[in-house]
Amino acid sequence: MGVCGSLFLPWKCLVVVSLRLLFLVPTGVPVRSGDATFPKAMDNVTVRQGESATLRCTIDNRVTRVAWLNRSTILYAGNDKWCLDPRVVLLSNTQTQYSIEIQNVDVYDEGPYTCSVQTDNHPKTSRVHLIVQAVGFVSEDEYLEIQGITREQSGDYECSASNDVAAPVVRRVKVTVNYPPYISEAKGTGVPVGQKGTLQCEASAVPSAEFQWYKDDKRLVEGKKGVKVENRPFLSKLIFFNVSEHDYGNYTCVASNKLGHTNASITLFELSEPTSSSLLQEVKTTTLPPGKGPGAVSEVSNGTSSRRAGCLWLLPLLVLHLLLKF
Repeated sequence: MGVCGSLFLPWKCLVVVSLRLLFLVPTGVPVRSGDATFPKAMDNVTVRQGESATLRCTIDNRVTRVAWLNRSTILYAGNDKWCLDPRVVLLSNTQTQYSIEIQNVDVYDEGPYTCSVQTDNHPKTSRVHLIVQAVGFVSEDEYLEIQGITREQSGDYECSASNDVAAPVVRRVKVTVNYPPYISEAKGTGVPVGQKGTLQCEASAVPSAEFQWYKDDKRLVEGKKGVKVENRPFLSKLIFFNVSEHDYGNYTCVASNKLGHTNASITLFELSEPTSSSLLQEVKTTTLPPGKGPGAVSEVSNGTSSRRAGCLWLLPLLVLHLLLKF
């Protein structure tokens, strides 16, 4: 609708009609920009949304009547304000300039504005176009649709709107996907008699799961002698401070929320403690290099004895040979 729209007092209707006839600016009739009556043609005015826009009309002493119009609606006629919009004010009405200001400009103020004058009984007009550069914003009509959403798609989503006028405007939305529990980890544990044992049950769920423990269809409650249940948003622990024979067996962890429940079986089994007789003793062996061991010494000794025995056999033969020679 632009500035003011068609809001003015009914008693001024006759005057409005008279002014329109006077200035010859009927609705829908194009007007000339930069008429020769005006020393200077008006340039388009560009402002950012939220700023003030000043519309100036250069006139001279030949002008007898002057007015500003937004399309066919009169904003000001001389010093008289015809628009009810408080944002529109008269800045100057002199023999050389007739200007108005539109404060806190909105995108709906964008459009043509006409300065109409009466001079020498000939109406003249000049038009200026107000351009409003909208600051980036997130429209309510913009949306992201996720069909068949899964729990992996939960998290923070960011929407950014930008243009060439201002820095991007960012809005963040946190998407929470509700889903029933599922147990991600449940392992059996071996513990010796008399030792401390812990069974753990880890479950993911939104909203957070509530945990319960059972053995042989009997629910284990907090406060049972020697047993403690510790629950966290995604983890539950069943703690045995002094494991006895009757503690061994299968336990059931149940995780539930308003969307459903699930369970898993976990076993606490006996683990024998190691004894001194079962410990293996490490045997250290030493390897000697060739020629350095006992065997090498023995071989040297055996070789010497053999050579000595051979010499004893040769001695009688040498004696017999000498006797026969003489």
